[in-house]
Amino acid sequence: MAGISLDPTILREYDIRGTVPDTFNADVIYAVARGFGTIAVRDGCKTMAVGYDGRLSSPGLEEAAVRGFVECGLKVFRVGQGPTPMLYFATFDLPTDAGLMITGSHNPENYNGAKMVIRGQPFWGPDIQKLGTLVAAGDFETGAGETVDHPIINDYVERVFRDYTGDKPLTVAWDTGNGVSGDAVRALTAKLPGEHVLINIEIDGTFPNHHPDPTVEKNLEQLKQVVTGQRCNLGFAFDGDGDRLGLVDSQGRVLWGDQILIILAGEVLADQPGSTIIADVKASQVFFDEVERMGGTAMMWQTGHSNIKSKMKEINAPLAGEMSAHIFFGHKYYGYDDAIYAAVRLLGIVSRSGKSLDEIFDAMPKMITTPEARFPCPEDRKFVVIEEVKQRLQSKSGIKVHDIDGVRVQSDDGWWLLRASNTEPVLSARCESASEEGLKRVKAAFAEEVSACGLEPPNFT
Repeated sequence: MAGISLDPTILREYDIRGTVPDTFNADVIYAVARGFGTIAVRDGCKTMAVGYDGRLSSPGLEEAAVRGFVECGLKVFRVGQGPTPMLYFATFDLPTDAGLMITGSHNPENYNGAKMVIRGQPFWGPDIQKLGTLVAAGDFETGAGETVDHPIINDYVERVFRDYTGDKPLTVAWDTGNGVSGDAVRALTAKLPGEHVLINIEIDGTFPNHHPDPTVEKNLEQLKQVVTGQRCNLGFAFDGDGDRLGLVDSQGRVLWGDQILIILAGEVLADQPGSTIIADVKASQVFFDEVERMGGTAMMWQTGHSNIKSKMKEINAPLAGEMSAHIFFGHKYYGYDDAIYAAVRLLGIVSRSGKSLDEIFDAMPKMITTPEARFPCPEDRKFVVIEEVKQRLQSKSGIKVHDIDGVRVQSDDGWWLLRASNTEPVLSARCESASEEGLKRVKAAFAEEVSACGLEPPNFT
């Protein structure tokens, strides 16, 4: 096979993703599979698991990917339709060396892509660029592989259910947003005690009810109405491929990724005192303070699920998470991000606690935090801006600078964050303080640095 040049916009930091059929189609995923399969074979791999999400284009793309892997000489386990964590589970549960998931994640319906894992490690960053180069050169391994149809959704659900530890039945709403988690959640809730209200459970790649991204609050409005209207104890929401979790309490209040992580950390630290819990640089200071208060070690790390996952494995951390609500459990689980599993663990905690989720939430310290603001910055300037800010901050006193991912600047008033997107010509920012007056000063300090770089500071609306 001759090489093909993949559209560089689809070669992202953490996965491959583009619009169907313009930049991502059957020919593209076939070439990607030949490339990833070649890398896997040269690494000594002999087997590959392949799964796919609920998008309309996914079954055809899965067939093309399987063909590419077979032509590399791999034995391919076709694990079927299900959430991305199901594919990750397959790479641990089956005798497979690597895996590829056909998914557009939380993107609009005309997107699709691939998430990859090899020998239990995420395939990302330089790996994806290497794959693009290999595909362009047409430097492929060739062989006569085979396929095995091995649907694994039932085994996956059984494994997730195994770690439910609740004792008090709860009434729970589940909104899968017509994403691919629907069948797994339906099967799981049939096993769980309590009453379960399932909404948008039918898998529909057109996403007719709302966009499947629980980190955007407007996408949680339907869930909030169901929770409050049907007197549920709490409600869960999932993104398009089931690796990010949304959570609301009985009043319809949203708990964000770092707040979910605080609740989960309490159980983990009770079992493994002193262990390290990781959150990304966007997380509230409350997370870091609460983990330390509970006897753990809180680590701040780079944003990005592959960054977090890799660091977690490196230091053997039992739990990690992001503001984007990727939650990673190494404690009793495999270390990948799985929203359905995180929901089960959280249900068990609330059920056993003797408190409602509302009471647990109310007991958390509260900060005033801006939403994340994303504002344009030319591609050739965005990382330069970060360096300029770092240099200027060196001469300033009364602050602490974390520079593992952009700059997070801490002062007595709170903190502000400025980081460059890995995938788009934008910068992102957040500010946090315990008071409105403190937040004004934090915003002013942030705006001063951004303006000094010749950029217009965002409004944080």
